[in-house]
Amino acid sequence: MRLRLPEEHPTEPPTGYKIAHPVLSHDGTRAGFTGVSLGGALPYGVLADASCVYGLRHRAPHRRCDCGFHCVHERAAAEALLCTAEHRAAVLLEVTVLGRYLRFELGFRYARQRVRTATVGPCSCGAGAVVLADAGWGRPGWRGLAPSCAGCLRGRTSVSLSSFARLAGEGLRVLAGGAAVPVPVEDLGVRELEAEAALLQARLDWFQTQLAALGERDDDSRP
Repeated sequence: MRLRLPEEHPTEPPTGYKIAHPVLSHDGTRAGFTGVSLGGALPYGVLADASCVYGLRHRAPHRRCDCGFHCVHERAAAEALLCTAEHRAAVLLEVTVLGRYLRFELGFRYARQRVRTATVGPCSCGAGAVVLADAGWGRPGWRGLAPSCAGCLRGRTSVSLSSFARLAGEGLRVLAGGAAVPVPVEDLGVRELEAEAALLQARLDWFQTQLAALGERDDDSRP
């Protein structure tokens, strides 16, 4: 006797939220995303079908497997995942759940999805991001990207948020999430203030190095 799960017939496709890393093809002509967990090795586009990451021939999602796309019901639950160190450079996706799906307490596991919006967080320095830049990692044929402000770009391969949306296609909207909220100075302890001072000193040292290098170039160019 087989247990049959209750079937749903929604009038509109459900909406879910997830996080992912933006990626750019090696030739710069396509943009997409890659997952942060099980399906991280398989980049996907804005409109995509899931397949079994284990190479099995069943359709995703299968009840006896954990294949398929995953998302959560609540936006806040997806945003909470961005707090972990390994996910700080990920973006927040709002997706439409299409095709067959399995409903869980916190979200869905499903066969097909459309990414509607991608919200980009701040640069690692805390400033608002204006581009998605080479993050220093990738997959075969794909370059991982991370949010970056203009000051931290430093010649890395990058695409603007609007260019990423255009390359991804399918009506994707890419939004800037804004700068990180600063912590008031009165709320900082001694260790936090020391860390802030060390960061400012490191930036000052870098600027002085750049100025010295420019001065040497000027001296060399003089007859």
